Amino acid sequence: MRHLMSPLDFTTEELSKLFDLANDIEKNPGKYAHACDGKILATCFYEPSTRTRLSFESAMTRLGGSVIGFSDANSSSAAKGESVSDTIRVISAYADICAMRHPKEGAPMVAASRSLIPVINAGDGGHQHPTQTLTDLLTIRSLHGDLNNFTIGLCGDLKFGRTVHSLINALVRYENIKFVFISPPELRVPDYVTDMLDKKQIAYEEVIKLEEVMGDLDMLYMTRVQKERFFNEEDYIRLKDFYILTPEKMELAKENMLILHPLPRVNEISVEVDDDPRAAYFKQAQYGVYVRMALILTLLELA
Repeated sequence: MRHLMSPLDFTTEELSKLFDLANDIEKNPGKYAHACDGKILATCFYEPSTRTRLSFESAMTRLGGSVIGFSDANSSSAAKGESVSDTIRVISAYADICAMRHPKEGAPMVAASRSLIPVINAGDGGHQHPTQTLTDLLTIRSLHGDLNNFTIGLCGDLKFGRTVHSLINALVRYENIKFVFISPPELRVPDYVTDMLDKKQIAYEEVIKLEEVMGDLDMLYMTRVQKERFFNEEDYIRLKDFYILTPEKMELAKENMLILHPLPRVNEISVEVDDDPRAAYFKQAQYGVYVRMALILTLLELA
């Protein structure tokens, strides 16, 4: 039995097979419509979510399986004080696979250590968000054509953004990737990330102004400033509108630059940018369903 706690749990060769499967699902959905007949996915979400939870539920439904679970800790026995360990042991009797989101870092790992079924980390605090990273990698590979040889700008909340941290850790295993970190000083990427890049001798630069580097990027990964990660509301209000991507700024970008965003968007990408053919974030959300379908099949050993 296998779990997914981090994108690094899969080798690059295994990821290539997973993405091949996801692309085949995209092209031939009918082929997989009954692949999970009789199987049950439990979605245990101790923290609010729209895309991640619904994309898991959509993925399992499209595979012919069923879904049970909860979307808020207050609607589970956690409100009565039940531990994650006890919850997953009970869920193991009800379902064949579990996707868990939790505000505490490491909680899905604790669940996996006690679980009798595969557990997928659907996000744990500011730590990891592996299925979003798999979605990002599949989107890049499908639209850019390769996971090597490009410059990616990551913009916004690089301090608390778990999607950013996961994506950087995943991309360093590929060749000739250059990172450009675009953030205010208060939200710069943590030192442990830059220390890791220095150790691996991977190129990166840190800037404050997005306009300075727009023309250098093959893709731009925008993120929102996350109110729920701030301890001080004044800091959040001061920084929340620091970056707003507009059609005017897009005029500085390459004609084939991809715009990615893990969503939800607040106002860091102007809605006028949605009509730009380089805007890939809604396509990215669709790829999230395909990659989760492929992941469910892989962990249940059905593919």
